[in-house]
Amino acid sequence: MSTSRMLALGSLLLVAAACAPKPADLVLRNGKIVTVDPERPEAQAVAISGYTIAAVGTNDEIARYVGPNTQVIDLSGQLAIPGFIEGHGHYLGLGEAKMQLDLTTAKNWDDIVAMVAAAAKQAKPGDWIRGRGWHQEKWDRVPRPNVEGVPLHQSLDRVSSNNPVSLTHASGHAGFVNGKALELAGITRSTPNPRGGEIVKDAAGNPTGLLRETAQSLVGRAMAEARANMTPGEVEARNREAVRLAGADAVSKGVTSFHDAGASFGTVDLFKKLDAQHALPLRLYVMVRENDSVLAQQVDQYRTVTQGNAFLTVRAIKITIDGALGSHGAWMLAPYDDLPTSTGLNTIPLERLQRTAEIAIQHGYQLNTHAIGDRGNREVLNVYEAAFQANSDKKDVRWRIEHAQHIDPADQSRFARLGVIASMQGVHATSDGPWVPKRIGEQRSREGAYVWRNLMNAGAIVTNGTDTPVEDVSPLASFYATVTRKTVDGSLFYPEQKMTREEALKSYTLNNAYAAFEENLKGSITPGKLADLTVLSRDIMTVPDDSIPGTQVVYTIIGGQIKYRLGGS
Repeated sequence: MSTSRMLALGSLLLVAAACAPKPADLVLRNGKIVTVDPERPEAQAVAISGYTIAAVGTNDEIARYVGPNTQVIDLSGQLAIPGFIEGHGHYLGLGEAKMQLDLTTAKNWDDIVAMVAAAAKQAKPGDWIRGRGWHQEKWDRVPRPNVEGVPLHQSLDRVSSNNPVSLTHASGHAGFVNGKALELAGITRSTPNPRGGEIVKDAAGNPTGLLRETAQSLVGRAMAEARANMTPGEVEARNREAVRLAGADAVSKGVTSFHDAGASFGTVDLFKKLDAQHALPLRLYVMVRENDSVLAQQVDQYRTVTQGNAFLTVRAIKITIDGALGSHGAWMLAPYDDLPTSTGLNTIPLERLQRTAEIAIQHGYQLNTHAIGDRGNREVLNVYEAAFQANSDKKDVRWRIEHAQHIDPADQSRFARLGVIASMQGVHATSDGPWVPKRIGEQRSREGAYVWRNLMNAGAIVTNGTDTPVEDVSPLASFYATVTRKTVDGSLFYPEQKMTREEALKSYTLNNAYAAFEENLKGSITPGKLADLTVLSRDIMTVPDDSIPGTQVVYTIIGGQIKYRLGGS
């Protein structure tokens, strides 16, 4: 070979070497990659370098990224999607639920009494027995005696006379306690209802043990007094365990990011410490819940926007204006069909919401307001609209209504017009579906209950989640509910409101990222974004509807690291 030809060949090799990409750390190949990126909706393979996505393409295109030290996973045709983002949950609540009685499996009140009896036999005298997850509408029979379908505290007193018992409703918006807990909380027949709450009483005027909304705080204070004996180290150790348990559950179900709907500054301090130690199990987008005086003083110093591969963002405020439909606490425009004396509960004065809105907009925070009833949603939209009009220079604020479950037809188009995000939970529709018409009637249910399609057709952003621990944190259960509207008895709950599978996946990924101002970081499998992916055993985009719930999470990848692998191998 002549010298000139050798030089030319050498030049070509140098050019080829210069053009060759740096070997990736991790490559997923031979799969179906649904990216949620309109520029390239599907692919076969993805390359990950460090904590970001390096490239997306065919097997041949991504083969260039495989080097001697690259970890290669053959997906064998399995589905890879952007990591699920839990759009509304309670992070420490999920962890704490793992540390107390799980009442979600109870078929009736007798089951719960038996669980409390077993716990009381193991508890020391005076220790609190706690549980969460009961729902009277899901029991196979009505307890006797009862008030409004809920039992009387004496049934718990018989099995736990020395231990106070506090059992939280599945919604979190009511609680049931025994006589010892009522005694410690100082609740008697003469105790007045706190604002935004109700101490439910029997026909003789005696407390039944059922506490709605803010009335739960009376028992909460008694529990806090008991916890006051714990050292700061014991408190932190318990909270760290809750963080670990919540993370393990969520990550095992394919969740890579979690919108935490209400944390104190003290909890944020713990999250910041764990983030600095690289000890957060998954990414958190935290909504701060504090009183206005504390918010105004501290929101600026707590503001945290994710940089690099950090796992913590703090830039939202959470507030609650009403309760839940299951506990007759949702604030409705008209009385409940099954409780005509009530239109639900407004848990805070509107003036408080207005003041919080001022703080949020002045400090550049997103405001996320819990509203379930149609009256609650209307009042929140009114406050939001007034705040936007008074601060027309503030753009792209992305304020949210959390749940937005029951919306009067006159208010549904306002979400899109005002740019308000409907932060909803697909699984609530099918979980609640069997009894929603009982609460508010057929017409109100059809016109305003979980109207995802109406909101989307009007141009609103609808997001998805579970409100865990109200529901299981599994995105697959909520995805299934979103695309089928099928309840546990097989009936369809106003199926005209369901989403397509593409819309449902987007609601759980890119829409949730947008709702946290993070659409440039996550929510799609796009080069340059964070390498947060979930691999599933079945193609939930094409399998028959009823095959979706049986799908398993094969891998959960966060920041390029495999955080969960099916079977643990």
